[in-house]
Amino acid sequence: MIEVRTGRGETVVDLTAEIDAFLRTAGAGDGLLHVWVPHATAGLAVIETGAGSDTDLLAALRDLLPADDRWTHRHGSAGHGRDHVLPAIIAPSMSVPVLGGRPALGTWQSVCLVDTNGDNPVRSVRLSFLAG
Repeated sequence: MIEVRTGRGETVVDLTAEIDAFLRTAGAGDGLLHVWVPHATAGLAVIETGAGSDTDLLAALRDLLPADDRWTHRHGSAGHGRDHVLPAIIAPSMSVPVLGGRPALGTWQSVCLVDTNGDNPVRSVRLSFLAG
């Protein structure tokens, strides 16, 4: 389990360095990495970071899931109901192939935590490795 500080605003956090460290510590060879976010208001995405795609993803989510009063689920900050819909669109889990102890990601791909919920500034992410 790793702890990720997401802060009080919408964010995309690259987890790839933490994943690499986990796989080294686990002595991973070939297999599958499973990543799980045990939260009702966050998800995971494989996306390019640092070139604007992470910002574009958050903008698209704001368009798709506006932070306004349309949501039936209303506790927390304004528009918080949209945060509870997020995991139906950005899944809270994923499996990534691992080859030779490294995630088999494309050149520009990173595994990222997507969090639109400013009410919860700290997240947990569970990593597990299944040798193959």
